[in-house]
Formats: sequence, structure tokens, C-alpha cells
Amino acid sequence: MQILAYFRWLIVTNAIMNNPTNFDIIIIGGSFAGLSAAMALGRAMRKVLVIDSGKPCNAVTPHAHNLLTHDGEQPGTIALQAKEEVSKYPTVQFYDGLAVNAVKSSTGFTITTLEGKEFTAEKIVLATGLKDVMPDIEGFAECWGKSILHCPYCHGYEVRNEATGIMLNGAMAYEMTKMISNWTKNLTLFTNGTATLTAEQVQKLEEKNIKIIETAIANMQHEGGMLQAIVLKDGSSVSLKALYAKPAFEQHSDIAAKLGCAFTEQGLLEVDFMQKTTVPGVYACGDNANMFRSLAMSIACGSVAGAIANRELIEETF
Repeated sequence: MQILAYFRWLIVTNAIMNNPTNFDIIIIGGSFAGLSAAMALGRAMRKVLVIDSGKPCNAVTPHAHNLLTHDGEQPGTIALQAKEEVSKYPTVQFYDGLAVNAVKSSTGFTITTLEGKEFTAEKIVLATGLKDVMPDIEGFAECWGKSILHCPYCHGYEVRNEATGIMLNGAMAYEMTKMISNWTKNLTLFTNGTATLTAEQVQKLEEKNIKIIETAIANMQHEGGMLQAIVLKDGSSVSLKALYAKPAFEQHSDIAAKLGCAFTEQGLLEVDFMQKTTVPGVYACGDNANMFRSLAMSIACGSVAGAIANRELIEETF
């Protein structure tokens, strides 16, 4: 099924990439946020190019949830349907490749791909996403997106009332544990080293019968990415069905930095409520600029970015 979807994706891309190099707007990143922006702009009859390297961060996730009309489907299947729908708008083009540079000029932007291809546009939308940086724990990467989870709204219902762990420390650990207690009372907090919780936080967790384990983690015991237990460095283990964690992340692309866009303290692109970055003519949407890493949020902010970019083009020419 996944192989068939991949070939359908290539057919769609290759069938609609023509020869023009100048566009009204270029969207860098063709996953949910980028496709949403492209649909808004296609419906506005804008000449649009979507440049995408085909490496979404949710590629390993078997099922998408909390997305109306698509609950439980594979993310890749949903994205393929979205791309096919967007491709029906004749002014939207796709380029299968990696954008590596962007240069701002008095008339707009020049985007260069890894293959050396150049495209120009008056404005650009960055839907480039984030790249998760896996901790150096054996088995973690294999379980990430399957049984090691980032969001209870996306995956919590499927592991409700199961033995669940949280791998965090400090204030974030306390807040995440408090949240996950809504989905299950069978909770263990792994601080993976000396806990940095306050005495009041420790007392509250103990009152809720939430065990705190400070012993460092050795590895994740799993079968095909489905977590079975956390093995600690003292040789003991704790059986689990799911684990919530927040690994480090970095921007998937350095184009925003090259353009001089500002970033938040958390490392996300700084945008206003209209998805504008601090560089005029540059918009950002999706995980690269939003702490809520969900398909619904990416689609929503992508639609806003596309609509606002079109509105600004109208204002400039009316």
C-alpha cells in the first residue's frame, strides 16, 4: 500500500511540473501546512510553486488522529489525497527536490535547489517543518512516533488506561505528567537522572500515586517499535505500553536563518497571528513556527499563510 502511494505521489509530481521559473509565490515544504497554503493560493488563481523533498517528520507514524474526516488514517495517505486535490488547480506547480538557499532582492526572492535549479517569486511561504533529534538511547528512535509519543491529543486515546511513562524532568515533566493523568492513572515518571522537581511537585505526584524513577535509562525494549519495557542502567526494568517524551528538535531547513528571520527562545520561527515572519514577504506555517505539532494546526495555519500572502499581493497591485 505504501509503495503504491509513493508511485502515485511521483506520478502526480512529474505530471504537473512544467517549465516556468517565475511565480507569484513559492512554498517551500509540501506536507500538510504547505499543501494547505497551496490550496488557498490555487483557489486565488495565484501562480504557485511547491518545492518539496518528500521527508515529512511524521513519516514513521502509522496513524493520524484528531483530524476530522481522516481520524485513524495513515498520514501519507492523507497527504497524497491532499496533493492530488491541490494539483487540480492549474496555477499550482510542484517541484520534487530540496530548496537549499533563498536570496531576497528588490523584486522578490530567488530560491535555489540542491540540483542548482533557480526559481523566483514575489513572496515565499516556509512550511519546512522540524527535525527531531533522537536521544542516545537504544530503541528510542525505533519507537518514536509509534509507541513513544509526543501528543496525547494525537495518540493518547489509543493508549488510554495503559501502563504509561513520561520521560522528562523539571517543570515540564510535572506539567506533562499532570496532563497525561487525564488519559491514564497508571503513570511512571522517568527523569533519566537526578530529578529537578520541586519538593511541592514531588509531594503532589506521590499523592497521586505516580512513581518517580531517577535511575538513568539504558534502553527501550520493544518489538517492531511497539514499546514493551524501559530497561534502566541498574538492570531493572519497567513494563510499559507507551511513553511520552519531548526530544530536542532543530529547524529542518536553514533558509529562514539565511534570510534573517527571527526565532523564538524555543527555536521556532517567530510569526504574528497572520503567519508573517519578521522579514517582509516571508511567511511561515506548520511545525517550524507552531508549538502545537498536529495535522489540524498545520492545515489551519497553512490556510492563513496562503490567504494573507494573497491579500498582500492584492494590496500591492490594486
